Amino acid sequence: MAHPLHHAESSARKFGGVPDDYQFVHDWFDASKEHLAIFTHRAHRHHTLGIFEAERLFGRSLTNSAGRVVPIRWIGEQHVREDCQGRIPSLADWLGRIQPEPWMANGGINNDPTQIGSDPRAAWIEAVANHQTILGFEDWLLKVSVEHVQHRQNRAAA
Repeated sequence: MAHPLHHAESSARKFGGVPDDYQFVHDWFDASKEHLAIFTHRAHRHHTLGIFEAERLFGRSLTNSAGRVVPIRWIGEQHVREDCQGRIPSLADWLGRIQPEPWMANGGINNDPTQIGSDPRAAWIEAVANHQTILGFEDWLLKVSVEHVQHRQNRAAA
């Protein structure tokens, strides 16, 4: 959706009451547009952690103008689903897709596919597509992990 107002109108249709009952929650989810007015602003709050942060900030529920108690989590889930093609991504889904740049790391960038934050399944798929392995994912991950440990031990011994 293009604007928090449209989310608030959707909430009113879904949960009752009027858009103003929900506007503050949707404004919070989209506040990062102040800094980056393109879809990638959603990486800031449009995920499971953002939904729970909204609940901590606004409380577990609100009572709309029709007198209905509506969980904040439901409102957050509705907002995220409307903006993320029906799914609720995790924070890791967003952060795992950041392309590392040298300025992001104090030192070097480790492109080891077994490191936390990378997507080892994507690295395995790429290795299969490039005919670099015929191993299944679990076997490939074990092989890559062992090779990484051996490489580090060899570097330490040299």
